[in-house]
Amino acid sequence: MSPLSRTMAVMSTDPSAGTDRVALLDRAENLPAVTALRTLSYQRLATAPGSRVVDVGCGTGRAVAELTDQGVNAVGLDPDETMIATAQRRWPQATFRIGDAGALPFGDGELHGYRADKVFHELADPAAALAEAHRVLAPGGRIVLLGQDWDAFIIDSDDPVLTRTIVHARADTITNPHAARRYRNLLLEAGFSEVTVEVYVGVFTDRTMLPMVTGLADAARDAGAVTGEQAASWTAEQTHRAEADRMFLAVPLFVAAARR
Repeated sequence: MSPLSRTMAVMSTDPSAGTDRVALLDRAENLPAVTALRTLSYQRLATAPGSRVVDVGCGTGRAVAELTDQGVNAVGLDPDETMIATAQRRWPQATFRIGDAGALPFGDGELHGYRADKVFHELADPAAALAEAHRVLAPGGRIVLLGQDWDAFIIDSDDPVLTRTIVHARADTITNPHAARRYRNLLLEAGFSEVTVEVYVGVFTDRTMLPMVTGLADAARDAGAVTGEQAASWTAEQTHRAEADRMFLAVPLFVAAARR
């Protein structure tokens, strides 16, 4: 299995560009590997019909809709009004609210499950978010976190030194780029038990993910880590590789689960 989740397709986009971001999310979520990863996250939640679950950072709401169709009482939260409006329009049978991970609109012990897919790398204080998760989960409730480590992308290139610079520079623009590698310790420190961590790898060799790859160089250039000439040269190489069926991108994805 080689799963990839929704946010990977928007790594190089401006979060304020709502329409473009929704289109990229749609493209990623329809990949068979993405569907497999969502299904895995539901299995790790181990929720029964009637269970109350929150999907934090729900985006356009597909996971919430799928959980709802399974009989789960799921609520999707997202701070982006565009995402919530899109989710409500697409999945009228599901429940969505504007909200964020640091202030969950639920009472103590009210929920049976907590899911967050590609969220914790955007949080300045993941520990505070997990304290909230711990608060709203009932004893025995399950939590599942999914995400990639932004410093762990593997990209084939004729210039591996420049590639490392570009990958690290892009990671440095992320609020919490190493959150995924910290999932286990963060969960343990928040008081969760029975913590497990699995790693799956998305491998991409065609033009589908080229915009994301070249976006790394754009971000590194904008951050001043590489020159415009270096970014252009690296982008040209990756474009040529994609056209010649020689592009290689591998992204490790971490899935952590635990019990309240």
